[in-house]
Formats: sequence, structure tokens, C-alpha cells
Amino acid sequence: MRVGKSGHLSYCSNIHPAETWEETFKNLELYLIGVKQEVCKDQPFGIGLRLSNRAALELSDKKTLESFKIWLRQNNLYVFTLNGFPFGNFHGEVIKDKVHLPDWTTDLRKDYTLLLFDILAKLTEEGGTSGISTSPLTYRYWHSSEQELEEVKTKACKQLIAVVHHLMQIKKNSGKNMHLDIEPEPDGLLENSEEYVAFFKDYLLDQGTIFLQKKSNCSLKEAKDAIREHIQLCWDVCHFSIAYERPSSILAELKKENLKVGKIQISAALKCRLTEDNNMDQLQSYLRPFDEANYLHQAVIQTNGNNFLKFPDLNKAIAAMDTMETEGSTGFKELRTHYHVPVFLAEYQNLQSTQDDIIETLDLWKQEEFTDHLEIETYTWEVLPDQMQTDITTAITREINWVKQEIGKLK
Repeated sequence: MRVGKSGHLSYCSNIHPAETWEETFKNLELYLIGVKQEVCKDQPFGIGLRLSNRAALELSDKKTLESFKIWLRQNNLYVFTLNGFPFGNFHGEVIKDKVHLPDWTTDLRKDYTLLLFDILAKLTEEGGTSGISTSPLTYRYWHSSEQELEEVKTKACKQLIAVVHHLMQIKKNSGKNMHLDIEPEPDGLLENSEEYVAFFKDYLLDQGTIFLQKKSNCSLKEAKDAIREHIQLCWDVCHFSIAYERPSSILAELKKENLKVGKIQISAALKCRLTEDNNMDQLQSYLRPFDEANYLHQAVIQTNGNNFLKFPDLNKAIAAMDTMETEGSTGFKELRTHYHVPVFLAEYQNLQSTQDDIIETLDLWKQEEFTDHLEIETYTWEVLPDQMQTDITTAITREINWVKQEIGKLK
């Protein structure tokens, strides 16, 4: 659905458990039509489509893809963005750091991404822009030294440039402009805007231009322009909130370096603060229902002295709270964890969310509309505590309507 002057707003279908194309399509039929009826009955509604590698291979069949395109037209639906981060199954089992497999050092990740772009090119019309979000190169803690991490960046740079070259050819042959959106996340090799910008400058615009010139026989300027056009940022609000980054600072740094935002993923992180109305034991008891087994819930504790203690999962942060003081510069002040909670909730049972960062990000977007793609990404519905469980169609509808209302309220 359209918001602002040129924005497309939807939700990411990675919230629906599906590995095959048949399962994926059944979910679209079951949930998407109902959501559309509630939020934009008579207007076109966009899909933030998630395809596993298996589903993408199955959908790439000519007859299957043509059948899907007919279904989209019949139901006044369109696809404008894909989630290309999780390669395989994303629900119903222990995922944790496996979500980064295969990483950007491998041909498997590159080939999966190229397959997604070929599908997207067949689903979209000439003249618009579309994009695919992807992983932050690799999981940082699979690599034991800085030298290994530098080697990963070089390998990933080459693979990403191969994607840029492919997108240049698609644009030349079809006029369709598409971008790959790198999504920084906690404990990824790129986990904040500073690391994203550094990789872009030090690798993509340095080594990458050399790689691309050889592949495309283009000038240095043409290579840099193409990289800036076809590789952009996936701005996941939850992830940047965990890094304690202010939205205004992120946007200012991107503008300074002339880097683009391909997509805003509208998401909220869970947080809690120590106040006069609670104590450490209570905070731990509030957090424990969110310590679930399937996903990584990286956590950051801010101390009173504004130091930041990082933990690879929520259970380790909860355990660390046992030994922390409540006063003094090293005392506990706040915890934020990579647990996507409903965007319409500012508070829940003495816990809070980073909803305020969503509102600030949307305010910045409304002033400048620095991307056309807005995608709500609360994928944790099936693992939320029992008291937060609800009908999924109702939940999605409530999230979309909340975002629409917030955009309408902002100056």
C-alpha cells in the first residue's frame, strides 16, 4: 500500500513458517488477502516476500511463476521487496547463528541472491525500483582473528560485486532498477551503521571498483556509481536500537558519504530499565519468558557510566545481572535485546520496547522520504510469551494500522 509521496508499506512474510513454495503460497492465500481487506481493500497492496532457497528454486519454474503473477493481478497485489537473509527454514526449530548460513564468502549465498533477483525482475514492472535485503556478511564469532575477518570482507566484497554486475545487466536489458540491501545486525560482521559505512568505503568503493571495472569494462566513476546504486542499506530499526544509535545520526552519516537506504524494516526491540518501582530480581523475572530457544536474542546492558556490555544471547545477559550493582558508574541502567516485539506496544508487563526509535525514524522518513520501501518485520509471533499471543491476521493488521497512524501524526 502507498504511504507518503512514493512509499510502499507492507509486512515481511518471513513471519509465516514456510520452506517450500507450496507452503509459502498457502500462507499468502491464508493471511495476505485477509490483511489487505482490512488495511487497503480497494487499493493495490504490496508484499514483502520471503523465499527460502528451496521455495525460490520452485517458484523459478516458468509455469509456477506465471501462475503466481496471474494470482497477484487478480488480487490487486504486487511484490516490491524480498527478504533474502534466511536461506533455509526460519521457524519451528533452533535457528540461532545458523541464520547466517551460508555467508557471503560462499558461492551458495551469491547464487541464492542472484536467483532471487531473477525472480524479482520477472515480478516487477519497468520504471519502479525493487530490492532484496541480505545478511551482514557473516556471523562475527565464527572467526577467531582480525585477519580472518579481513579475509571475509575481501571475499564478500567480490561476491557482492558479482551481484552488482548482474543488476547492471538487468537494468541495461530491462530498464528495471534493483538494489541489494545489506542488513547490519547484532554480532554480524557489520552490526551498526559505522561498520556498514566503513565496509562500503574501504572495500566496496575501493577493492570493489577494481573488481567491477574488470567485469564490466566501465570507468572508475561508472563503477562507483553502480555500486552506490545497487548496494544499499537495510535499516532495521530494532538492530540499530540495540546498538544505541540515534536515527538522526545514522541518516546524517549516510548522507555525508552519499549512501542510500534501500529499505526500512520497521521493528522494535525489547528493553527494560532499573527504576524506583522495580529491582534486579523483578527485571530478571520479567525477561525470562522471552528467553526462548529458536532465535538468537543478543543483548546489550548499558551501565550508569554509559559503558555497554554485550552478550550473545539473552540468557547470558540475565545471568550477568546477578552480579551487577544497582548504583555507581558500573551499575545496571538498561538492557536491550534482539527480540522483535509488536511495534504497536510501547510497554508490556513492566518491560518496554524501543518504539520511540521507530517514531523518530518515521519522522525523519516523512521529512525526506529517503527510501520507497517500508516493511514491518515482527517475525517472533509464534515464540512470544503466551499472554502476547493473538490471531496473526489481527496482529499484522494492527501493526500496519499503527504505522499508518504514526506517519499521519508526524509533521
